[in-house]
Amino acid sequence: MPLLRDARLADAFDHAARSYDTLVAANPGYHAHLRRSVRRLGLPRRGTKLRVLDLGCGTGASTAALAAVLPGAQITAVDASEGMLRRAALRPWSASVRFVHAPVERLAEAGVSGPFDAVFAAYLLRNTADPDAVLAAAHRLLAPHGRLAVHEYALSGHPAHKAVWNAVCGGLVLPVATLLGDGPLYRHLWHSVLAFDTAGALARRVAAAGFERVRVLPLPGWQAGITHTVVARRAARGHDTLRTGADPR
Repeated sequence: MPLLRDARLADAFDHAARSYDTLVAANPGYHAHLRRSVRRLGLPRRGTKLRVLDLGCGTGASTAALAAVLPGAQITAVDASEGMLRRAALRPWSASVRFVHAPVERLAEAGVSGPFDAVFAAYLLRNTADPDAVLAAAHRLLAPHGRLAVHEYALSGHPAHKAVWNAVCGGLVLPVATLLGDGPLYRHLWHSVLAFDTAGALARRVAAAGFERVRVLPLPGWQAGITHTVVARRAARGHDTLRTGADPR
């Protein structure tokens, strides 16, 4: 099926913002997995005096994970959907968190500038028309040796994991979303995962963008083999390295 892109996707997220958190809450481990991916950034001192960019923050679930794990950090959270940001604004936030309405391609125009000590991108890359451009932007915004964590539905490549994803989306998520009037968005989200990189291909994409120490780390529960964290850091010079490894936390 044709995937939604750019303004059409932002409009679909705007429409779904009112019920998005309800569907997210039905996903076991969703928030815990986000916090785990934040911890995998490996930032010191609970983020004290560090600047962190949350790309594609949506209704603020990823921002909340960052704030919980890194309470000392200055967090800039960005999203292209005004409706999702309105939902995010309903949550209580500390003064160290700010939200910006802008697509990733226009961050400078929105007053977002680096360097950042870390970039966190949850469920973002597969929803962009040009994921390589997003990674290039993240690389430019990071300080030397700044950290990147991409938290994404990226299938392992094993047929069983693809079957689980299809069963959950087709048998549970899409019927509920359709009743709520958001079938087109969730049909897009279902098929965007099938059309996107496997976890290994995503790691290679990150390395090709100039990042080093790239690692692919799985997440537990029903999303094992479906959702992964790809962690890396900006390379100051030299060649990129790509590694896979066990979860250090």
